[in-house]
Amino acid sequence: MKPQEPTPPQQEASADLPRHRAPAEQPRREVTAHLSSDYGVVESRVRQILTDLEQVREALLALSDDIWLNIDHNDLQALEEGVAFKRTYNERMAEFNLHASELSSLIQQFTHVLVETPMPAEKGRNDAAENERIIRELDRETPHALDEQFSYKRPYGFVLQGHAYKDIVTWQSVYKLVCLLLAKLDPEHFRQLPDTETFITRRGNRDFSRNPKELRMPLALVHGIYAESNYSANEIAKRIGRLLDTFGIERHEFVIYLRQDRDAGLE
Repeated sequence: MKPQEPTPPQQEASADLPRHRAPAEQPRREVTAHLSSDYGVVESRVRQILTDLEQVREALLALSDDIWLNIDHNDLQALEEGVAFKRTYNERMAEFNLHASELSSLIQQFTHVLVETPMPAEKGRNDAAENERIIRELDRETPHALDEQFSYKRPYGFVLQGHAYKDIVTWQSVYKLVCLLLAKLDPEHFRQLPDTETFITRRGNRDFSRNPKELRMPLALVHGIYAESNYSANEIAKRIGRLLDTFGIERHEFVIYLRQDRDAGLE
């Protein structure tokens, strides 16, 4: 399928792991002056709407996978109809992704409310202690491995070789943070990803590229490299597994924690 024109790529992240900031530069008080005086309620609603928007996008990607996997591929007519459906579905998804991304960015820039703020260990002398604290918090939840099914499930945190993140909302963020961690652990190896055959299909579609126009939904990383992010949760999990294999990291060194497990524990 011909790649869709991507949205303007995000500003390339620094070589260090990301420190999320508000998209706009004007002071928060100037923005909130246009909104209700009870901004805490508004902020909560805005964040929930932004989260719902991301969840709808990821659910639509999972639905596409489900429909395709449930087609009888030995039935020629069913297969042809499935291919036609997937082609149209992908085209509509590309349009939805474009408008959803633009709308989310607009809302975040005006309100200064971010859809998520993943929390790593803070830089400084207490790095190790903070990282251990996050790991202990995550370990109270149920750990999940990459070979599980993640359709219609939401991430909350992960640990990769002792590096912990929490307060994650989207699978796209999990993918980006894993990529940035790997780029920090082995920058030279990371720079070779666009040329690694493991991440190039037989049709020439790429998981990583130095040219964002080669990707349907480019995700800016570091070192001038972009990742394709138009994938369902299960497809992202598969690609994380391939990344770990490529970097010589055992898959059991990556553990994911799900939001529904955490929410159930809070009830």
